[in-house]
Amino acid sequence: MIVRVAPSAGFCFGVDRAVNMTRRTLAEEGSCWCLGELIHNRDVVASLAEKGLRTAAAAEDVPAGASVVIRSHGISRAERDCLAAKGCRIVDATCPKVARIHQIVEQAGREGRQVVVFGEPTHPEVRGICGWCRGAAVVRDMEQFRSWADSAGISPDAPLTVVFQTTSNRENSEQSINSLKKQYTNGRLFDTICNTTSIRQKEARELAAECDAVVVVGGRHSANSVHLAEICADGCERVQFVENADELDLEGLSGCAVVGVTAGASTPSWIIKEVVNKMNEPEIKKEEPDVMEAPVAEETPVVVENETAEEAPAAEEPVAEEAPAAEEAPAAAEEAPADSAEMTFDQMLEESIRTIHNGDTVTGRVAAIGSTEITIDLPTKHSGYISVSEFTNDQPGVDINDLVKIGDEIQASVVRVNDVEGTVQLSKRRLDAAKSWTDIEAAYEEGTVLEGKVSEENKGGVVINIKGIRVFIPASQTGLGRDEPMSELVGKTVRFRITEVNRSRKRVVGSIRSVTARERREKAEKVWAEIENGKVYHGTVKSMTSYGAFVDIGGVDGMVHVSEISWDRIRKPEDVLSVGQEVDVHVISFDPEKKKISLGYRKAEDNPWLKFTDAYKAGDVASVKVVKLMPFGAFAEVLPGVDGLIHISQIANRRIGKPDEVLSVGQVVDAKITAIDEDKQKISLSIRALIEPEPVARPKPAEHRDPEPEADALVYEVSATGEATGVAPEADDPTEEE
Repeated sequence: MIVRVAPSAGFCFGVDRAVNMTRRTLAEEGSCWCLGELIHNRDVVASLAEKGLRTAAAAEDVPAGASVVIRSHGISRAERDCLAAKGCRIVDATCPKVARIHQIVEQAGREGRQVVVFGEPTHPEVRGICGWCRGAAVVRDMEQFRSWADSAGISPDAPLTVVFQTTSNRENSEQSINSLKKQYTNGRLFDTICNTTSIRQKEARELAAECDAVVVVGGRHSANSVHLAEICADGCERVQFVENADELDLEGLSGCAVVGVTAGASTPSWIIKEVVNKMNEPEIKKEEPDVMEAPVAEETPVVVENETAEEAPAAEEPVAEEAPAAEEAPAAAEEAPADSAEMTFDQMLEESIRTIHNGDTVTGRVAAIGSTEITIDLPTKHSGYISVSEFTNDQPGVDINDLVKIGDEIQASVVRVNDVEGTVQLSKRRLDAAKSWTDIEAAYEEGTVLEGKVSEENKGGVVINIKGIRVFIPASQTGLGRDEPMSELVGKTVRFRITEVNRSRKRVVGSIRSVTARERREKAEKVWAEIENGKVYHGTVKSMTSYGAFVDIGGVDGMVHVSEISWDRIRKPEDVLSVGQEVDVHVISFDPEKKKISLGYRKAEDNPWLKFTDAYKAGDVASVKVVKLMPFGAFAEVLPGVDGLIHISQIANRRIGKPDEVLSVGQVVDAKITAIDEDKQKISLSIRALIEPEPVARPKPAEHRDPEPEADALVYEVSATGEATGVAPEADDPTEEE
C-alpha cells in the first residue's frame, strides 16, 4: 500500500501559533485559562489540560487576574472588555487572518454598513466576528442570503460588507462573490478565506480523484475538517473520517493500492503520523512478521507522492519484500531537497517548522490583499506581510489589485521576523532590486536602451525607478531646453541608456538625451533619403516666429511660412497653430546641402479662389462685405479669402469725392460681378450697375464733360494671397490729371 499524505495536512499557522503560545504561558505560570476549547482536537486539549489549561465557557467564568489565552478563533469585543475589566492578563493568539476580519466588520459598523458573514452561525469564529459589529447577518450560502435579503428588504444599492469564515469552501465562496457583484452596486466583498484552507481543499479534491481511498483526520466539530470530508466524499467512494488512529478501520482499506491522507487545521502532526503508521502495520505483519520485531520497522518512511507517485515501483509489491531498501530510505530521504517529489513525513514536518532569518528569501502565496498590506501564506509556521510600498516602486499610483491576485505565488525577502507573534515582514521590492543589479550592469556593458517612468524631479535632474533601482538623469542629459522645466518629464515614460554604475555606492546614472539624439539622427537620415516635393508628413509644431512655424517631421525641422499656414488673412502663426500641435504638412521645396525644407500647411482643396470660381461667374450678383476703403474705391469680401474692387466710379450713379461718402467698413451691399481675371485672380464689382439710372440731364459741352469711366476695367493689383494692394499704374484716376 502506498500512502499519499497531503503536503498541507495538519496544523495551520493560526492553530500552531495558539498551541505554542499556550505552552509557553503554561511553562511560565503553571496554569492559564481559555474561552472555549483552544482548538478542535480533544487529544491536544486533553494534553494541555494535564499541564494546567482550564477551559471557561464565558468570560464571566474566568477568575479575576488570571492569565487567559485567546484562541485562534478570536472572541468578541464585549468578552475582551470583560476580561480587561477583571484585570486578566490576555495572551492574544487570535489568528491574524481572523483579526483582520474583526477590523473589517468593525470599520463597516462605524460607517453604518450592513455586515453579512458567510459561515456557520454556531461556529466560535463566526460568533467572535459578529461581536465586533452590530446587527450582522449570518448565512450559510446564497440561498439563505437571498431569503434573508428578501425578508429584510435589502435593495440593490444597499451598503453591504461581506466577509467569509476563514474555513469556508473556496469554490462556494467564489460563486457567491460573483453573484453578489452582479446584484449589489454598493457591496464591499472581502475574500477572507484562509489560503491554507483553499490549498488543503484543493489537495483533498486531488487525492479523492487519484486514490482508492482517503482518510480524513480531524475533529468532527471542526468546520474545516468536515469540509475536507465532504470534498473527499464527492470524488471517492471509500472515505474515512477519524479523529485519531484508534478510529481507523483497517478492514475498510483492504485491497487499496493507494490511500490518501489529509487532515484538518487542528490536527497535530503526531496524530497524523500515528494514523499513517497504523495503516502500514498490517502489511508489514502479514508479509514480514520478523521485521516488526526489529526497531527499524517503526521508522518505515511514509512516501508523500505528487503527480509522479503512481509510477513508483513499490506500488506493485508489498513493502515487506523491500525491507533492505526500507532501511536505506531514511538516509536517501535526508539527502533529497525539501521540494522533492518524494520525501518522508518527518522531512515534510521539519520543512514546515524551519527557522527563517532576516535577509532570507522565501516563497509563499497571496492569501489576502488589503489597502495597505498583502498577506502571504508561507510554508513555515509564520504569516507573512508585505506593505504595498514594499511591493513595487515601478508603478506608483497603480491599484495593488491590478498587480497581484489572491493565490499568486510571491517570492520576497525577509525584513523582520517576530517569533512571538508568528509574523514575518517581507519586501518584494528589495528582492527585485537585488536581482535587478545584474540586469542593470549588463545593460550598461551592452549599451542597451531601457524604458521607465520618471518618478520625481530631483536637484539637478530627474529620477527613474527601473526594477526597484533609482536611476539619476542629470539635467544636461534630459534632452530638455534650458527654459523647459524638468517637471514636464515627471510621470512620462522615457527611453534612456545607463552611463554609469557603481554597485557599492548604489549609484546609477543614465541619459535620455543620448538615446533621443541617436534616434533623431537615424530618423533624419531616413527623411533626407526619401524626401520629395509634394510628399506629406505627419509632424509636430516645435516653435514659432513672427514669419512662420517650425515643424518636426521626424528628426528634421521644416519651415512653414506664415503665407502657407492659412488661406485666410492671419497676422501671426499663433492665430492657427500652437506649439506641440500635431499637423499634416507637405513639402514645397528642400535643399539637402543647406538642410532646409519649406513646408505648406494649407490644403489646395481649401483654396478660396477655387471655391469662388465654382460658385460665381461674371454677371452674377453677390452680397459682399466692405473690408477696406481707399481713395480710388472700396474692397469688398465676396467669400472668406476672396476680395473684389468696387471702383469709385462704380459705387454710385452720381459723382462722389470719396468712397466713405456712400460706404463704410463692415457694410454689406449687393454688387454685380462685372469681370473676373483668372490669371491674376482679380474681381471687379459694381454697385452702380444695380442702381436705376437717374433722369438724363442736358449734356454739357464736350470741353466740360467728365470722362466716361470704363466700367469693366481691372484697375488694381492683387497680392499672391488674393488681397488687393492698390491701383494699377495704368489705371490712375483721370481726375488727378485735371
